Amino acid sequence: MTSSTEAVVQDRDLELLERVTQVAEELRNEIEKRIVGQHEVVEGLLTALLANGHVLLVGVPGLAKTLLISTLAEALDLKFSRIQFTPDLMPTDITGTEVIEEDRTTGRRVFRFIRGPIFANVVLADEINRTPPKTQAALLQAMQEREVTAAGDTFALDPPFFVLATQNPIEQEGTYPLPEAQLDRFMFELPIGYPSRSEEEEVAMRTTGEDDPQIHPVVSAEELIELQHLVRRVPAPPSLVSFAVHIARASRPGLDETAPVAEKYVSWGAGPRASQYLVLGAKARAALRGEPMPSYDDVRAVAPEVLAHRLVLNFEAEADGRVTRDVISELLEESAGWT
Repeated sequence: MTSSTEAVVQDRDLELLERVTQVAEELRNEIEKRIVGQHEVVEGLLTALLANGHVLLVGVPGLAKTLLISTLAEALDLKFSRIQFTPDLMPTDITGTEVIEEDRTTGRRVFRFIRGPIFANVVLADEINRTPPKTQAALLQAMQEREVTAAGDTFALDPPFFVLATQNPIEQEGTYPLPEAQLDRFMFELPIGYPSRSEEEEVAMRTTGEDDPQIHPVVSAEELIELQHLVRRVPAPPSLVSFAVHIARASRPGLDETAPVAEKYVSWGAGPRASQYLVLGAKARAALRGEPMPSYDDVRAVAPEVLAHRLVLNFEAEADGRVTRDVISELLEESAGWT
């Protein structure tokens, strides 16, 4: 590549970086028309969106998880589908099924594949843990490979493709824990908590009136894909990659790099996919600010969402009243001196 060509590419990337911040701000404005508060959750969704990663939202019913996702889909101008996960849901209800059709002219019967709701750009897997693991697993190939195998054929999913799943706390009746292999496919786990008093009053005011705000599309599929490619091109210094790998390895018991808190409280640590998402999430977070390069703080900022669903705590953690995010917070404190 000649120097003049490189300069053109760099100028184009700088333009795209400005466009990222503009798109993000417009998306925030559209979401705020319907959603009160939840700013950290919205930032997490935007970060995962740019990084082309799936998201798991965890919270009790009634916290607008579904409304948030459907509003985001409207603002993205993408094909949206919703799958309501229930105990009797079958894998074919997600991927699709074959039906027999008869040609009226010849009388010949043939099979035709009817595509399921997974064939969309934004798929809302609502209350994903209310269906048994067999059906949950129907999402695995789609989430990882962006394709679906059904009726002996493989069908590619149109990009961009996101699974945004909601999950009720597993302590609630009628829920099934998600398999670790499926959890690992989610880039982020975003917790949704109760609103503050003022926010709840605002919610009650908005939802009991006649106002129904209209959401306007902000970005097309083609432009979103271009912005995602830009995030991939954001340079990550080798030292930052080493820091991300260090955090992931520090969560795994039995290694020289294991953090003391992980050695004491963790049964299974984060796998290599966590290292990848720490770097990619840091790149996306930097791009949201219009920065051309991520920092250590970007890695630390995305670490709780990347690690929360990848660590399995032991009985000692339960006995001491430690939860996963407590362990992650202490793990990050132990890594504070990294240079």
